[in-house]
Amino acid sequence: MKTSAFVYPWDVNGDPQAPARIAALGVRQVTLASAYHSTRALTPRHPRHRVVTAAYAAALYPPGEHWQGRALCPHPAGDWAPGDAFGEAAAALGDAGLEVHTWVVLAHSSRLGAEHPDTSVVNAYGDRYPWAPCIAQPATRAYLVDLAAEAAVRPGAAGTELESLGWYGLAHLHAHDKTGGVGLGDAGQYLMSLCFCPTCRAGYGQQGLDADALAVAVREALEPLWRGAPDDGGWAGVEKLLGQDTAAATRAWRDATARSLQEQAVAAVRAAAPEGFQVLLHADPVTHHTGANVGVDPAHVLSVADGVVVPCTGGPGLLTPFAATGADAVLAANFTIVSGMGGSPATLAADASRARDLGATELRLYHAGLASDADLEAVGEALGG
Repeated sequence: MKTSAFVYPWDVNGDPQAPARIAALGVRQVTLASAYHSTRALTPRHPRHRVVTAAYAAALYPPGEHWQGRALCPHPAGDWAPGDAFGEAAAALGDAGLEVHTWVVLAHSSRLGAEHPDTSVVNAYGDRYPWAPCIAQPATRAYLVDLAAEAAVRPGAAGTELESLGWYGLAHLHAHDKTGGVGLGDAGQYLMSLCFCPTCRAGYGQQGLDADALAVAVREALEPLWRGAPDDGGWAGVEKLLGQDTAAATRAWRDATARSLQEQAVAAVRAAAPEGFQVLLHADPVTHHTGANVGVDPAHVLSVADGVVVPCTGGPGLLTPFAATGADAVLAANFTIVSGMGGSPATLAADASRARDLGATELRLYHAGLASDADLEAVGEALGG
């Protein structure tokens, strides 16, 4: 199967050996970050540094002049990815014979939330999530659509993979995180991710709900979980806590909002891209799930994009709903290959075989820049590199 490895520009720029080392793994493609959230990342083989701190969500290329005068706009990166860091890395990787696709993180930006608090998701208690832009707000949607088109269609790229193109919620890999004291499961995470900004409050009204009453109902539904009651999880758990009709109405608003944003963003990318440009979404086949792998309806998303990138490190079962659509689409199974981050590079060959049996057409490897030498050696053996 065609295999692509995720890479940051700072893994490549300043390390002349990086492109050949990645190509030697046996991959044909790299998925290279062009717009990315804040992070602290190891670079275990780089000749000049070992830790890179990306202080805020940024474009890893010079943003275009069309952003001038707009309140919501991408920021250029600081010294961790100066200038056209993406373009420099893409050229080096292309010279090594690797096909380059962009990796674009969209509705996930703590800087956006810090500078423009009104753009953030607001939970039923009134707490803002600065890392999670509310995708229902018109100005935020316009920003995300334009960012998708610009960051996806970079010179030298043959395709893109769009991450976080949907709802983000409570779950977040935050600095010094202390949110694990109460075991919120799938149902609790959904309730804590419902947004009550003015736009979403109006949206609930369109579904026949009173937003104030809904917020009270959500807080009451969560109360047993705060006291330690088990979270039954799944959509049935949400219905049990919130009531079947009310739960369905919230989901109707959120599903329609996410779908229309995905349609608009993909259309904008296609309008900016050359013919044959591939567009994939990082996706989870359960529409009420939030996060980097956004919840989608498989049939809908495969009618919009060329395919999906599906998290498979915990098992490839999430591929099945996408494969069941019968669509002629790319189904890329994404496996973590960093042992220290829960990956299992030693079992990659068997994992890939199982994913293929469940319908995967391609592989994604997270992450060639973060993995140790031993991890990369195991990957090379699995891929025959």
